[in-house]
Amino acid sequence: MRENGRVTSATRQPGTPSAAAVRPRLIATDLDGTLLRDDKSVSPRTVAALAAAEEAGIEVFFVTGRPARWMNVVSDHVHGHGLAICGNGAAVVDLHGGPGAHRFVKVRELARANALDAVRLLREAAPGTVFAVEQTYGFHQEPDYPKLHLEIPDNLQPAERLLAPDGPDADQPVLKILAYHPDLDPDAFLTLARIAIGDRANVTRSSPSALLELSGPDVSKASTLALCCAERGIAHDEVVAFGDMPNDVEMLTWAGRSYAMGNAHPDVVAAASGRTVANNEDGVAVVIEQLLADRF
Repeated sequence: MRENGRVTSATRQPGTPSAAAVRPRLIATDLDGTLLRDDKSVSPRTVAALAAAEEAGIEVFFVTGRPARWMNVVSDHVHGHGLAICGNGAAVVDLHGGPGAHRFVKVRELARANALDAVRLLREAAPGTVFAVEQTYGFHQEPDYPKLHLEIPDNLQPAERLLAPDGPDADQPVLKILAYHPDLDPDAFLTLARIAIGDRANVTRSSPSALLELSGPDVSKASTLALCCAERGIAHDEVVAFGDMPNDVEMLTWAGRSYAMGNAHPDVVAAASGRTVANNEDGVAVVIEQLLADRF
């Protein structure tokens, strides 16, 4: 790989043109641990890089595990289309309305039957697991679920009740289930859950704690990004992606060029075709600046 400071270029696959030879048309970036600094801010350098990319005709998509209601951190930085992929691919949201005024453009829900199966299987495989339920506009949790999120849940009930056909906000789609274990190693919990749940849900994680995120069986950042790109006539090799945690692996594998942050999980480093510096060093901006310099 070609070195440029601490940033490496995407690798060339045997028998294919260099990824660097393909002009990028879309940048897909995770937020926490990637675009955002640890204090959850977007640095002035990153703001300028995003604006320059859009000015150059490269669309920017924020692709995050965050729910739509937590997108105020970047709502001032959307350009053009104004869309973001939230909930690990469970929703495409129009952020043009600003905080609290977002519109769901696409929803890829987790069927309640699948969710109930996943809860049952994970309780059996990892006793002590507690759950929360993320819906389009609601957030509910079990009484023993810890205060991991800076918000008050709408309901405190067992997951089986929250997911019942007549449960709270039963008319709203379920976007994902959150599963927390107080004692297990995060990566061990992820492996155990994937084996136990099988094809009933897509299981991933983005937190440093043993907190898992369960979505619909075919729902991921990659699959929803692929749908958005197909609607725009953008091929995967015209996409540049950035990420730092296991929930980014599929997206980084799918994109033509992908970068693991300097602070990335080892699985992300293995999946990406290149590396950049850490989020606190504006690693996304570093690569965008290089892309624009190489393009023009």
